[in-house]
Amino acid sequence: MTKKYITTAIPYMNGNPHIGHAMDYCLADVCARYLALLGNEVKLQAGTDEHGSKIAQKADELDVEVQDYVDEKAEIFRDFIAKLGVSYTDYVRTTNEWHERRVQDIWRKLKKHIYLAKYEGWYCTGCERFITDKEYEENEGICPDHLKPYEKLEEENYYLRLSDFKDKLKKAIETDEMLILPGFRKKEILKLLEESPDVSISRPVTQLKWGIPVPDDPSQVMYVWVDALSNYITVLGYPEEDISAWWPATAQFVGKDILRFHAIIWPAMLMGMGLPLPKTLVSHGMVLADGQKMSKSIGNVVDPNEVIDKYGIDAFRYFFLRHIDTFADSDFTWKKFEDAYNNELANDLGNLVQRLATMVSKNNVKIEELNGASEFSSEYKELMDKYEFAKAFDYVWEKVQGVNKKIDERKPWQLAKNGEKGVLEDCLKELVNDLLNANYMLMPFLPSASSKIAEVFDGEVKPPETPLFPKS
Repeated sequence: MTKKYITTAIPYMNGNPHIGHAMDYCLADVCARYLALLGNEVKLQAGTDEHGSKIAQKADELDVEVQDYVDEKAEIFRDFIAKLGVSYTDYVRTTNEWHERRVQDIWRKLKKHIYLAKYEGWYCTGCERFITDKEYEENEGICPDHLKPYEKLEEENYYLRLSDFKDKLKKAIETDEMLILPGFRKKEILKLLEESPDVSISRPVTQLKWGIPVPDDPSQVMYVWVDALSNYITVLGYPEEDISAWWPATAQFVGKDILRFHAIIWPAMLMGMGLPLPKTLVSHGMVLADGQKMSKSIGNVVDPNEVIDKYGIDAFRYFFLRHIDTFADSDFTWKKFEDAYNNELANDLGNLVQRLATMVSKNNVKIEELNGASEFSSEYKELMDKYEFAKAFDYVWEKVQGVNKKIDERKPWQLAKNGEKGVLEDCLKELVNDLLNANYMLMPFLPSASSKIAEVFDGEVKPPETPLFPKS
């Protein structure tokens, strides 16, 4: 049995779960479930990023202890992951004692690539990162994400010497030793790598208290990179344990907005520790609302909890895994969502299950062991292996629609009326087999619905008492 390790980007605890987090979790979950169905032993990591000045400030605003604040937020995110039907095996909080201890050991391993220097330049509090002069000029001194002016800072920090790794990392990206998906992001990363300066990895304790202390220097606290990015291996036990059975990760799922950090800083850290790079970085796009970037100030933010509470998890996963492109920015509107739910999920699949189960039950057809109900087609596997999940979902849906079309062509009700019992039984068994084959390929995408469908046709067939997807 081959071991496969899949990771999700750990969300920062200064806000509530949003659509971007949901996409990360769902895509990684699809991948993990698919690999498990192929017979692999799979680990899926999740967690929370809980240090930093924004979190400390938020706790101060609310007049609560910062640890109490992150404890509450971490529970909210755990509940959210469960609500999405995501099944993780390993969970990390960056405030876990074992994570903090292991991160300090990682710092020590990187020490020969770390130096102390004074910094004078621009900083974005919202992004919690330093900005190059070029970025400052291109953005005319204002962060495009937070719409606030950059701050001028002068302080002494520790730096990770990226120049130690640039040539080796460039080769790894160019040769796909570390595959970056989608392919067009590869050029972007190579350009950013060329321009990337050494990266600040600490802040003075006078500026940042809520974080992991730098080993042997109480005046400095670790900045986000070494702390948060290390979670992917500390959760496996590194460096206290041998993680070679699971690392390198098969795939790491990240939003396009944080790809640069995962494709440049993270692999540089891994090289500094002498560890292999992740096999694949899968970068998903943004979910837009009516063609615009979601923003609290515009008031167009779609709350994933609202969607799930109103329509259920299967409807949520259906729309965001099929109608939102795996790699590109895609648009969400309530009309698109409701049309997809009523016309596709409820009609194409829900109504199909009801019709077919009713015909099988009414005609007392015995469903024995069916061939093809636990196999993936080569076309499906090819798309899934390339992480083209939305296209793979489209492929499965064509199979679902094909069963509906075959029912209309074969007209089982006419066979029953004509008394052609043998032909009718063969017809219905073939239709059930086709549906179960499609349903098996749906399992990574709609685990809850596909389980219910499999139960309907397991043994004595009984039509669902209520519709799988009640029309809105």
